[in-house]
Amino acid sequence: MLEITSKSSPIGSTIFALCALLVISLVVLGILRHYLPLRSTPAFYLVPIFFALWLPSVVVVLVPIDLASSAITDDDASRGMWLPERAILVSWRITYWLTFVLTWFLLPILAEYSDSGYREPSAKLAYSLRSNAQFMGMVLLASLLGLIYVVISYGFNFASLKGLVMALGYVYGLVLAIYLMGHGLVSIPRRLIRNASITGRLRRLQTKAPRLYERMQDSLVNLEELEYQVSELSRRKVGSAADFRDWIEELQEMADVGEHHAPPTTIDPTSNRIIPTVITEKYLADLTRNLMRARHTRSRYVSQWNHMIQEAAETQAIIDSAASKKLDFGDADPHAGLWERTRILTPYTRHMLHFQVLPYAHVLLGLFLAASSACIVWSEVIKVAFPRLSVIRFTVIHHWSKDKAEVGFAGQCIASFWICYMCAAALITMTEVKTWRGRALVKRNTAYESAFWYALQVAKLTVPISYNFMTFLVRRVYTKTVFYKFFGESIDLTPLGRWFDDLLPVFVLLPVVATLFGVYGKIKRIFVGLDVVEDEEENLSAFGTGTWREGRDLIERELRGNTTGRRQDAFTRLASATGNPSHSAPVLSIPSARRQGTSPARSPVRPALASNSNNGRAGQSSRTSRLEEPEDDNIFAIIGHRMKNTIDTIDTPRWMQDFKKPKWMGGNDDAESGPQPQERPGGGERNNSDIRRWFGGDSGIRL
Repeated sequence: MLEITSKSSPIGSTIFALCALLVISLVVLGILRHYLPLRSTPAFYLVPIFFALWLPSVVVVLVPIDLASSAITDDDASRGMWLPERAILVSWRITYWLTFVLTWFLLPILAEYSDSGYREPSAKLAYSLRSNAQFMGMVLLASLLGLIYVVISYGFNFASLKGLVMALGYVYGLVLAIYLMGHGLVSIPRRLIRNASITGRLRRLQTKAPRLYERMQDSLVNLEELEYQVSELSRRKVGSAADFRDWIEELQEMADVGEHHAPPTTIDPTSNRIIPTVITEKYLADLTRNLMRARHTRSRYVSQWNHMIQEAAETQAIIDSAASKKLDFGDADPHAGLWERTRILTPYTRHMLHFQVLPYAHVLLGLFLAASSACIVWSEVIKVAFPRLSVIRFTVIHHWSKDKAEVGFAGQCIASFWICYMCAAALITMTEVKTWRGRALVKRNTAYESAFWYALQVAKLTVPISYNFMTFLVRRVYTKTVFYKFFGESIDLTPLGRWFDDLLPVFVLLPVVATLFGVYGKIKRIFVGLDVVEDEEENLSAFGTGTWREGRDLIERELRGNTTGRRQDAFTRLASATGNPSHSAPVLSIPSARRQGTSPARSPVRPALASNSNNGRAGQSSRTSRLEEPEDDNIFAIIGHRMKNTIDTIDTPRWMQDFKKPKWMGGNDDAESGPQPQERPGGGERNNSDIRRWFGGDSGIRL
């Protein structure tokens, strides 16, 4: 390696690395602009979040460069991007230790600081330190136990102390990463394959509508109760409330309520315990914190409801275009982005794209990612027992010079794909977890505490996943990298660390199997109220969430503008709640019903089930037959429906019409006194027996 690097120069690789860093910076800024209002976000919030996303993205580029630099090829044409060993070592030190400080100290403190509810910075900092003290105590206790083990085994020195810190951080991150990644490796390709069915996509949206609508209503009621509490608090002029007059006025301005605010129906206006007798700083901080959380929760569910309504209308428009072969979403939303406002395709090509091309693209991409997930799981399971059978090893290492493994540019690109997919599988699962205190990412209105938390998870999971990926390769390849010398040797310092690193990834099979066979949903049905990781698309007929018909009616009513007055008033206040019309809080628009003869519009969107004369009866009947399927949409029920439709279209033979059932078969010898057979529109008689009951249909008997 030294001989080759002395004859070549890393100028091209350095330029490539700088360009990659510039592109990563622009992408991270775009992500921050999508989820946060950049102008109103304080700089001491924005900068840590930026680096918490930027540094893990650098790791995705730095790992392939490190691999190619340690296993450089002899051929200049296939040689990848490489850098000197000293430059890579400095990059790893800066990236890792900055990420470590952000993960374990800065981001948790700032998250609680932004969510404290206090006014003074000193009070916010004290609340943040108290909130993190319990977790920090647990970490110090685990570190103390680990330090005793390392001192007994290797003595006390700076190298062992540094290795202990790295190993503990790696263990904590790897446990969480393996669990989340196992769920994402199944949910990502399954969601792509399911979305290939347009009618199935609409059915899932209709099934999710009642539950989402109920949560949105609950968030509105909760916010109204807090607003009424602020209104009652503003009416108190004397006593302990006089000491916090400025704070109370800020709360009143934040809630946008007056002193004579109408009480919600869930609160008894004659009750004297709406606010406490003595107003304290802690009470006001709790009220401020709860009010901020309630506002962001309302914004979250209103944004999700708007997005679901828009997606359902567009999906219905795609189904309706099957007859006319023309698809027109109408005028774009004035608040939409440049890409959504740009119209390039004609109505016919747009129909072909959404009706023909994209479904097949979803299936192909889903199958490709499913195969990739299988390769990752296989490599995790056999990397210790049979490392030469690792599929990822063959995709990254393409060149062999005798017994020397070499990584070229193609191997670097494939290695970046594997790391990105593994990280995406773990991070996407974060949006499906229901146990994270209601945190969510909302377009242009994400709460600061939620932004800190998600950025912390990105920074926490990337380094363990990247090192876990390197262990898929040949040991004599990844042990030569700077990453292993800087980080991996600390993991392999003790036999316990090596055992943990070798055996823990095998447990990725647990979340994979649980997600693949719907174990989470079964557990949730057994333990009612338990929040678990669950794919919402699996729970299409869950108890208490409403049926898809109820969701269809909700979506249709929303598109036609038939909403209750209380919701209209609440959504109208959503834009003015911040006091700034240009604020990025989402606004729910209640579109008017689509007039006959107009095209399906994007804004306002058209009614979901409105029939149009230009679509034809054939398109309407086919759409109805495809959507009016039973709620229990398992494979046996589908087979039963298909067989029943086939049998019902067969004319009953005359010899069967003259056949009379004996009494022991439930018949009646007297034809006149018994019930008459039901006639089909096409003639003949219809047998009352339903073959679907053998396959889990309408009857109570199921296979």
